Amino acid sequence: MKVTALPDVEHRPRHVAIGTFDGVHRGHQAVIEGADTVLTFEPHPLEVLHPAAMPKLIMPFPVKRDVIAGLGVEELVVIPFDEGFAHRTAEEFIEEILIGQLGAETVSVGENFRFGAKAKGDPEMLRARPEFETRVLPLVEIDGETVSSTRIRALVAAGDMAGARHCLGAPFMFEGTVVSGDQRGRELGFPTANQIPDDRLVIPGHGVYATFANGHPAATSVGIRPTFESGRGVLIETFLIDRTEDLYGQELRVAFLERLRGEKRFTEIDALVEQMHRDVNDARRVCESFVRASGAG
Repeated sequence: MKVTALPDVEHRPRHVAIGTFDGVHRGHQAVIEGADTVLTFEPHPLEVLHPAAMPKLIMPFPVKRDVIAGLGVEELVVIPFDEGFAHRTAEEFIEEILIGQLGAETVSVGENFRFGAKAKGDPEMLRARPEFETRVLPLVEIDGETVSSTRIRALVAAGDMAGARHCLGAPFMFEGTVVSGDQRGRELGFPTANQIPDDRLVIPGHGVYATFANGHPAATSVGIRPTFESGRGVLIETFLIDRTEDLYGQELRVAFLERLRGEKRFTEIDALVEQMHRDVNDARRVCESFVRASGAG
């Protein structure tokens, strides 16, 4: 998939899906289906317009890019969203970008999509334009509730990985740089790849999870490690099962499958090590089951 930032796009006929698409959840996927080009914004518009109201993001841009690519899209066009762009009127957005730069023949949006200065543009304004056909997709519901980024953030924060996966259509993923830790896991026989969460991103509630890390079965702890009272704040610590490799300084993508247990303080190190063995065995079982269910193995 080609990734291009405005204004560096070649004018050609396009079928364009437009949205912020944080999470690229099943509602977003319905909007994107059939489009050859996805038009999105970076950073999230609220980060510029109303920073105090900015929600935690479900996924950083590299993850969003890769998930969109996995939908078979040919091109991702990124609008660098800043104060200048925020003042463009809805009419200017249509005339200059959709028609003038992208050559849109079809435009797909969700029914709650708004655009242009003061959010005056809406799907009806797009439908009124004869230069392109407009597809307006209704909100998707699962279990009687609308699929939304807000709902998914709440599920992830609650540690409900199955619920989040149901709405996303795939496991929730976190990505971050591996940093050096205090080597505590290595001393206990479970060396971990440690990541410091970005405050702008939602993370799973504290606990231990069955995960895949860069595609490999793993067990991941999210929390403050109360047994050791390190004072380092929240860490995401991932033990890759049956693998030993130095990941310091590399980007690690962790896909969360299932919450195995909550965070717990142990008074004895031996009890902690026994629990870690159980966690790894449980994580291995969940990962193997997931692979079988997905038909990947």
